[in-house]
Formats: sequence, C-alpha cells, structure tokens
Amino acid sequence: MTRDDDGLQLDFMATIHGIRSFEGMRDRAAVIEIQGVEILVASLVDIIRSKKAARRPRDQAVLTILERTLDKTTGQKGKAGGRRARK
Repeated sequence: MTRDDDGLQLDFMATIHGIRSFEGMRDRAAVIEIQGVEILVASLVDIIRSKKAARRPRDQAVLTILERTLDKTTGQKGKAGGRRARK
C-alpha cells in the first residue's frame, strides 16, 4: 500500500523470506506513530535479511542502499542491534 501524497509504502505480509518467526521479528521492531496509530516497523536488519533470502531482482536492486544505511546508523559494518522503541 502506498500513500499518494508522500510515497509512504506499507507492506503487509503473511510470510517473510529469511525470517524464522514473526515473534522474533516483532521483538526487534520499532514502534512508530502515524496519525495517532502505533505501527510496528521491521528492523533494517530483518528487512535486509528478508530481501537477501527472497533473491528477487527488485530486492537485490536496493540491497546496497539498505546495507549502507545500516552501516551509517550503527557505525559498525554489518552489525545492528534489534532495539524496540516503546513508550
């Protein structure tokens, strides 16, 4: 689902490549608020893991950007903690 005014994209999936359980993914997710509604957002580490496992051309096309973003946000290449932001 993509919001037209700003391009925000939300993906709702029943299964995710490369992820063992939704519970583990949920534990590593961040909570964000959009128009007063709290939504869990997968960690960048899980997103990268899933895109690598899926091996689809559209996923492979963005992996370099996602990995660079992860490196910049963690300060350590290829390492990130799965922090859960809660109120």
